[in-house]
Amino acid sequence: MYIKNPQIQKNISIWLACMFWIIAFMIIVGGLTRLTDSGLSITEWQLFSGFLPPFNDTDWNNYFNLYKEIPEFKLQNYEMSLQEFKIIFWWEWAHRFLGRLIGISFLIPLLYFTFKVGIKKLFNLYFIFLLIFFQGFIGWYMVSSGLVDRVDVSHFRLSIHLIIAFLIISLILWNYFALQIEYKFQKNLKYFLPMIFLFLIYCQIVIGAFVSGMDAGQIYNSWPLMGSTYFPDDNKFINLFNFSAFSDPSLMQFLHRNLAYVILGFYLIIMIKIYLNKLVSLYFAINLIGLFLIIQIILGIFTLLYGAQILLASMHQISSIFLVSSSVYFLYLNTNQQLSN
Repeated sequence: MYIKNPQIQKNISIWLACMFWIIAFMIIVGGLTRLTDSGLSITEWQLFSGFLPPFNDTDWNNYFNLYKEIPEFKLQNYEMSLQEFKIIFWWEWAHRFLGRLIGISFLIPLLYFTFKVGIKKLFNLYFIFLLIFFQGFIGWYMVSSGLVDRVDVSHFRLSIHLIIAFLIISLILWNYFALQIEYKFQKNLKYFLPMIFLFLIYCQIVIGAFVSGMDAGQIYNSWPLMGSTYFPDDNKFINLFNFSAFSDPSLMQFLHRNLAYVILGFYLIIMIKIYLNKLVSLYFAINLIGLFLIIQIILGIFTLLYGAQILLASMHQISSIFLVSSSVYFLYLNTNQQLSN
C-alpha cells in the first residue's frame, strides 16, 4: 500500500495500529467469555437494541427468563440466581459491545480515508472490513449452536470464529507493515518456509479452539506424558485418522501437544538456516518469534498442569496473539526482501 501524502499515510498507520489492539483485546475478552462459560447468556442477536445493557429489573428478568429456556440452564445451571446470571451476562455483553465498536471504528475511518485517497488504494482494507462483518455473523452462528440440544457451542464453529479473528489481525498487521517498512535489497529465506511456519501456527490455533471448546484441557493434567503413557490410554492410535477424532477430547489434546513440538522443531530449522546463512536482517524477527514461542509453550504446559485454570488459560491465549503477530512480521520482512531481489 503506497500513499503519496505522508500525513495521511501516518494517520492510516495509527488507525490500523489502534484497530489491531482493539481486536486483540476483543480476542482476550472472547477467550474469557468462553472460559467463564458466559457465551450463551444472551440468547438473541439484536444488532441495534442490544447495544444497550439492561437498565432495570424488568429488563434483567427478561434476559434471565430467555436464558432459562436453553439447555445450558435446564441441564447445568438450573440453580443459578439472577445475581450469578448478571456476572456471565456482562462478559457476553462486553464481547458483543466490542464487536459493534470494532465495526464502527473500522468503517467510519475507512470511508474518510477513501474520500482522501480513493478506493483503489484501500481495496485490501475493504476486504478486511468484509471479514469483520462476516465475523459478526459467525459469532451468532457459533452462539446459536448452543441454544438447542446441547449445553455449549459447537467447537467447530468456535474454531472458525477464532481463526477468522486471527486472520483479521494478521491482515491488519500486514497492511500496517506495508506502510511502515521500506523495501530493502537483502538476502532472505525461501518464501515457503515462513509461510509454512505461520500455517502451522494457524493450525495450532484451530486445534487449541477444539481443546477449549471440548474442555479437553481438564483431562490428562500431566506433562510430558498423558497420565502414565505418551498416547492417551483411553484411545487407539488408529482413531487419529478418523474424522471423529476432531470431536474426541483426548485425541485433540494429544494433537495439540504434538503439534507444538512440530512447530518448535520447524522453528529451530528456520533459525539455524538464518544464522548459518548470516541473514542479519532476519535476526531480530526470528529471535522475537523464539521468545514468544517459548513463553507460549511454557504457558501451555502450566495451563494443562493446572487443569485450564482461567488466568493461565487466558495468558496462554494472550501469548498466542504475540506469537502470531511476530510470525506475520517475520513473513512480511522476508517477503519484502523476496520482492526486492
